[in-house]
Order: sequence, then structure tokens, then C-alpha cells
Amino acid sequence: MRRFLPLLLGALLLALVLPGNVAAKAPTTSPVTVPITGTTPDGGTVAGTLEITKFAKRQGELVALGTFTETIKDAAGATVASGNQRLAVPVALDGTCDILHLTLGPLHLDLLGLVVDLNQVQLDITAVQGAGNLLGNRLCAVAGLLDGGGPLSQIASLLNQILAILQGL
Repeated sequence: MRRFLPLLLGALLLALVLPGNVAAKAPTTSPVTVPITGTTPDGGTVAGTLEITKFAKRQGELVALGTFTETIKDAAGATVASGNQRLAVPVALDGTCDILHLTLGPLHLDLLGLVVDLNQVQLDITAVQGAGNLLGNRLCAVAGLLDGGGPLSQIASLLNQILAILQGL
């Protein structure tokens, strides 16, 4: 019995330490969906969902990539069409970006008896993004070209990480 007890304890310890066959549960993916509704020019309706699969930066804009499943009905309520299509939907980002920050120190000029003293001058140029701000949108896009992907790429990366977490729930 005394010889059997250490062997039994050793076997139990080995069983705890050595990996066994463990079946991993396959991750369930529940896509992130956004309901979309609208009207057609003839008074009909469009209803569906956008299943977002990824975020990306395209042509200086942040876009949500996914599949739109829609049903289109006429004004009487009869279904006219339905289907799926891949979409890239712009994500609206309103805000500002710095274009130029210039600080000139005090300046003293003496030009043949004409003395000019200029105190410190600070110049800040900021572009405002948003709907209808074409120049602001373009300047912010150009200002971010040399930023190693810029803030939109970083935002897209963060949103993709959040999306992956949500799909794992």
C-alpha cells in the first residue's frame, strides 16, 4: 500500500500537468448589423440591414464594408425587389485638423532710420471637416497623407478590433 500511494499521486499529478484532448468551442460569429430604411422617389420604401464586416480607409475617407440585405416595396406595399449587395458606406467624421501652426518671435528692424518693432505673432490655420466643407475635408485628407496611414487608418484599425470582439460574443 505504501508503494501504491506515491504511484497514484504521481499519476494524478501527471494527468493534471500533461495536456489532454480538449475540444475547443468554435467561435460564434454574430455580425454587427445596422438597420437601414428609406423611401423611393415614387413613394415606395426600402428596408434592410447592413452587416458590417470590416472598416477601412479609402480615398481619404473612413468606410464601413459589409453586405446590405434589402427589400424594396412600391407605394402600395407590394415587394418589388429584394437581394444582397456588397457596400462601402462612408462613416461621417466631423471635426478639425491642424494645417499650420506658426510662431514668429519678436522682430526688430532698423532700416536707415525707420524702426519697426513687431511683437510675437502666432498664426494657426485649422480645417473643419463635415458635410458641405469641401475645402476643409480635402485639406484634412492632404494633411494626413504623410502620417503613416494617418488617423483614419488608426480609427479603422480600432473599429476592426472592436468589431472582432463583438463578433466573438
